[in-house]
Order: sequence, then C-alpha cells, then structure tokens
Amino acid sequence: MVDPLPIFSALGDATRLRILALLRRMELSVGELAQVLGQSQPRVSRHVKILCDAGLAERRKEGSWVFVALGSAEVVAPIAAALDGWAHGQADHWAVADIARLAAVRADRAAAATAWFETHAGEWDAIRSLHVAEAQVEAAMAEVLGPAPIGTLIDIGTGTGRMLELFAGRADAALGIDRSSEMLRLARAKLAGSANTELRQADLYALPMTDGAADLAIIHHVLHFAAAPGAAIAEAARVLAPGGRLLIVDFAPHDREELRARDAHVRLGFADAQIEGWAEAAGLRMMRVETLGGGELTVKLWLARKGAAGLHEVKAA
Repeated sequence: MVDPLPIFSALGDATRLRILALLRRMELSVGELAQVLGQSQPRVSRHVKILCDAGLAERRKEGSWVFVALGSAEVVAPIAAALDGWAHGQADHWAVADIARLAAVRADRAAAATAWFETHAGEWDAIRSLHVAEAQVEAAMAEVLGPAPIGTLIDIGTGTGRMLELFAGRADAALGIDRSSEMLRLARAKLAGSANTELRQADLYALPMTDGAADLAIIHHVLHFAAAPGAAIAEAARVLAPGGRLLIVDFAPHDREELRARDAHVRLGFADAQIEGWAEAAGLRMMRVETLGGGELTVKLWLARKGAAGLHEVKAA
C-alpha cells in the first residue's frame, strides 16, 4: 500500500513540482536539473532527496554524476494523471520556461556526441575494437540471432555500417539510420553495391519507419550515447512487428569516468535490470542475455522479443 502523506508533502513545493515535470520528460543529472531550474546544485539535491524519500524519484550514481529518474509507476502514475487533469492541457509560465531550457540541455548533449562522432568518424571501428574484441562480439551476435532469414532489419545508430555489412545479406530489406552525415558517408562507401540496403539520416527517437514494419532492430554500442535510453528502446519497439526482435549490444556497468568526458558517453554501462525494465515498459520480453568478458570493458547482449514470454536464458563467456 502506498502512503499518500509523504507524497503530497513532497509535492507541496513549486520547485519539486517543476522537477517532477522535467523527469516525466527525461532522466537528468542533478547538474542538468540545476541548469534548467536556475538553482544551485546543493539546493536541487535537497529537493531531489525529498522526492526520492517519497518514492516519486530515484537517484542513480554513475562515477561523479548523479542521475535522477521518475520513481515507480505505482507511485508516480496517479500523481501524473491528477496533475494532467488539473492542468487541462495548459502549461504554466514556469513549465514553458523549463521546457525551453530542457531543450538546451538536450542540444548540449547532442552537440557533444555529434562533435565527437564527426571528429572520430574515420576511427570509429578502431575505437570500438579497443574496448573489447569486436570479432568475439560479432560472433556472439550471430549466434544469438541464429541462422534464420531476418526479414526487414533496422540498424539504429549504424555508424560506419558494420552491422549492415554483417547482417543485411540475410535480410529482405535493411535500413541503417544515423544522426551523423559523416558516418553515413563512410557507411555508404562501405556498403556500395548492397541493393537491399538503405541509409538515412535520422534520430533514434524518431525512426523513419512505420509501426510494426521491422522484424529485427539492432542497437549496437549506441545506447550509452543516448540521453533517454528508455525512449530509444520504446521507439525501436514501436517499429517492430509482433514477434519482432530487438538486439541491444552495450557495456555492463563500469567506472571508466574518462569515457564520459573524452568520448561523450552519457551512460557508463547498463545493468540487466535497467535494460529489462525499459524493454518491458515498451512491450518487449527479454529472451536472452549474454555476457562477454575479456576486454577492457565487459560487453552485454540483450535479446528481447515483442509480445513474447521471456525465457531468461543467461550465459557468461
């Protein structure tokens, strides 16, 4: 049973209401919240603690950063519905200003990632191989996906097109999307002559594909650059047909803080529970989890299926 008293007590402050509204849009670091709200980090941290104590928010520490997300749906959903009902679709002046400043935070994140990609596009495949043996990862991906024909494939954040190079030959049609025009230029050079493959500049939060059009979506070493990983997974799930699969390849949690500053990593890896939670929220069921050690960072493979019962077959290598 949820005790309403601490919830309403926590919401009895304008700043905390603003924080809750921002977290409904995306997970933010304490520093980013302070930037949007125009308040000091210590003050924002006190407000965040009150929201967390009431179950309305959750904190997650990654290196020197602290990220804040919404609390459990059991606590947040009734409050969100009430706030929406009381607002009658009208945002107050604080909300309008906060949304504008939040857009600036998104732009800062995107600019940092884009600048890194544009600078390192020619080295992208080599940089990935430094983190873990890429051949081992690719072999594990092929084994997890199995030998059957793929149907329609979308590679989300295709980079230089390596995933399309590996798997498009088994697909009836393949689409690779990336935000970086320089990455796509390199991918086009690599994939010249692939008649069933299309490359498009697009955002992983707004895929250029209709609902249910894909049979397989791949997010390979991309999610740790995403400001809102849950939203990226939900968008991938949207384009999957019933029974379609999503394969996510990324790092397990780590403490390599320099990757955030040097390589524009927004996330320092992901726990199984995080990925599974986002997948389930998007209507996906986790089918298989693989752990690949042996590199500087541990690589994880998560395979989920749309609208299927979970198997939870977990292996370690």
